[in-house]
Amino acid sequence: MKLSIGSDHAGFNYKEAIKDHLISAGHDVEDCGTFTETSCDYPDYAHAVAASVEQGKSQMGVLICGSANGVCITANKHAAIRAALCWEKEIAVLARSHNDANVICIPARFVSIDDALQMTDEFIATKFEGGRHALRVGKI
Repeated sequence: MKLSIGSDHAGFNYKEAIKDHLISAGHDVEDCGTFTETSCDYPDYAHAVAASVEQGKSQMGVLICGSANGVCITANKHAAIRAALCWEKEIAVLARSHNDANVICIPARFVSIDDALQMTDEFIATKFEGGRHALRVGKI
């Protein structure tokens, strides 16, 4: 699967770990930055990931920042994006299965790297259920 990933400085180490994990699992990963732990502005990277998904260059996106609120708010400014803030794998599954989310937003300061990897895997593997959920997503 083609995925895009991005983070701010607070999520940089998580981004690198998730990116390596996804590549080792056979995914094609576009790294939208940041590329260092130097303080930076999260919207720059959230917009890049969201644009990649919105334009069909990537099928899904992964965003990481300290709380994940900033990247989630930013990504959701894009019309075709349904970004979901996830803090445990069950939330990631529901975001995909019920909300057809296409970008997962992970709070690096509140979850372990292992949990972030599990959430990302579950998010990617989970299919949208459609049905009554499709009607609701259509109202968005």
